[in-house]
Amino acid sequence: MTLNIKAQKQLIRERIWRLLEEKNVALFPRPVYGRIPNFAGAERAAQRLLSLKVWENAEVVKSNPDSPQAHLREHALRQGKTLVMATPRLLNGFLVLKPSSIEPSRIRQATTIKGAFKHGRRVSLREIPPVDLVVTGCVAVDLKGRRLGKGGGYSELEYAILRELHLLDEKTPILTTIHDLQIVDEVPLEPHDYTVDYVATPAKLIRIDGEMVRPKGIFWELLGDKENLEVVRELKSILSK
Repeated sequence: MTLNIKAQKQLIRERIWRLLEEKNVALFPRPVYGRIPNFAGAERAAQRLLSLKVWENAEVVKSNPDSPQAHLREHALRQGKTLVMATPRLLNGFLVLKPSSIEPSRIRQATTIKGAFKHGRRVSLREIPPVDLVVTGCVAVDLKGRRLGKGGGYSELEYAILRELHLLDEKTPILTTIHDLQIVDEVPLEPHDYTVDYVATPAKLIRIDGEMVRPKGIFWELLGDKENLEVVRELKSILSK
């Protein structure tokens, strides 16, 4: 029997989560099952992205809130970049963190979820600045740049919301940091999925040369219960005017 795409994706996730735990490269919070996994060498992976022109030129960085990308969020703030941070499951929409309003000694704290709520500001969709660069978390990535999140679909929704608002476009670079063990042979794609442009691991930096996949916006028929999110209702209100 051929598995459907969602089942195929879940098998890949479970294999990667198990592998990271068995190889003992998973870091707190553990166990990593059901998460964007934090991993040994996440800081080295983040460092590999800092010399990229797309990173150097970015003034506004949108990031996921997960642990392994905290290093990139910290680098962004220390380099004077504005950080647009999605809240977990988009329950509180987006936060904007301005480095000028955060004491240097508090920047690391500000990159955590709790710290971002304290030092950042929850904003309406109309207050989000145009985004120059996207940082995303992944459970697995293949060498064509196709990615797997943890299965909730929120990363794709965050991207789609910003596309609907014309705050980013198909040329906006997307970066991720993962452990080398998270590279897989193939990730199946669904219509709402997007690909990444750069993959940094503790051992190497990979520039994806394959075809970019960039959904133009929200697939409303696929939203399900997410249509009830406050941020989605706000978006619908904006688009209806």
